[in-house]
Amino acid sequence: MRARAVMGTILLAAISLTGCGGEDGGRGNDKNGAPAPSHQDKPLAELDVPAAYDAGKGWDETLTWLPEAVETLPVTAAPRTGGIALLHAAPDGYTVKVRAADTGRVRWTSAPWDPPTPLEDAAGDPARGDATEIPDVIAVEQDGREYIVAYGHGLRGKDELHEGTEVVGLAVYAADATGTAVKPLRQIEVPVTANPGEVHLSTAGGRLLVGWDEDGPYPLLSAAVDLATGKTVTYDDTDALLPQCAEAEMCSRSRVMAATAQGPLVGMGDGGFGMPGRWFSDTVRPDGVPARLGIYKQWNGTVYGANDGLLLAHWEAVDERGSDTDPVWSVHDVRTGALKATSTCGYDPKDDRGWHDSGAEREHSVVTSLDGRYLAAGPVAFDLRKEKGICLAGDGDRKSVALVSIHDDGTAYGSVEKNTSTEGTPPVIAQVDLTAGLDSAKVLGTGTDVPFATGLRGAGLFLHRGDDLSLRVSLRRER
Repeated sequence: MRARAVMGTILLAAISLTGCGGEDGGRGNDKNGAPAPSHQDKPLAELDVPAAYDAGKGWDETLTWLPEAVETLPVTAAPRTGGIALLHAAPDGYTVKVRAADTGRVRWTSAPWDPPTPLEDAAGDPARGDATEIPDVIAVEQDGREYIVAYGHGLRGKDELHEGTEVVGLAVYAADATGTAVKPLRQIEVPVTANPGEVHLSTAGGRLLVGWDEDGPYPLLSAAVDLATGKTVTYDDTDALLPQCAEAEMCSRSRVMAATAQGPLVGMGDGGFGMPGRWFSDTVRPDGVPARLGIYKQWNGTVYGANDGLLLAHWEAVDERGSDTDPVWSVHDVRTGALKATSTCGYDPKDDRGWHDSGAEREHSVVTSLDGRYLAAGPVAFDLRKEKGICLAGDGDRKSVALVSIHDDGTAYGSVEKNTSTEGTPPVIAQVDLTAGLDSAKVLGTGTDVPFATGLRGAGLFLHRGDDLSLRVSLRRER
């Protein structure tokens, strides 16, 4: 998968909140600020990793500054350059540290970065479990070059005489930088108006997309950012982006789902999606699904999510008698709309609490293998080389398996769907071989550590929050 700092619901549940706290296994920098040797000072933390990983080989580092409740974790994987970026807090600002995924060697550290001043309510309410909005870090691959972007939401220019301007501040670094006190290539500020927790960043289409104004991965308002030039394009009238919206009987609350060099991927609020001036969903829909639905003849087809230049779409289907059947799912190229694969699967996102066609929320994140062969969102999975789907949705007896990461060899990890009697218990972890299909699913057991990202120069990334609220970042080598 293209590893992100933002976690899906299932993955957050899989990160243990109790147990051993981590130690900083690497030296970091010496007293002169130079990168230190990459050997472990302390024994590796004990992890219960899947059989594909060696629990005794790798490295650990700990972030100790995180509040009790957060919606994002400030660590990201940079697959192209093979690095792991972490955001450290210090009295004089925040510092990005990038370590080699395989050896743990510190490649570079940034000069202190000063994010925007947090909004008044950014601290949340720990007593109610409200999350604190914190600065974060994300890896972005644009036009063949990889960047590390530190970002924060808040006010710039606020003082005794000024109210300040609300922005998302971006500090853009070259992922392949070296040395210490590395300065950003550029700093960019995107004006926004949002409550704490309502800013979300996406890299699905090859351009950084900053979204805001709603909680969830696909907010109503957004801006595409070209990291090479600093140019920003804001999308505030999304219903005007696709001409098909004006032609529809019902069309409102359209939103940009991904930003590309060719333009935005737009999902219309009441069905239909496409890229302005290039393609529309009606011309790329799978065989057998109706073009329009209901008495208002709304466009069929909604974007569930996108990742790594691919989008996952959901279509309503009917049988020969006109009765509703299991939804049809399809994978498309974001830039061209070209259909990559299609499948029928009994998971219906309209049954998710709080999700509807025009909403920003999603129950599952879209994940891909690093080589792009496999894609999944929860129980809906695809082998794009074979152009076939693998449905892991429950069938009454068999429980659903929701995937959170996929290796290039087709080994996928996820959690088994809970029922009401097991709410509040740790997730049961499952492993699936997507090359073999549904019957290959096996339980790894409660407490097994799930890799957040796989195939990182022969290592997997594991995350763990200790009972002291520290975040331990662990890389373990593949066997």
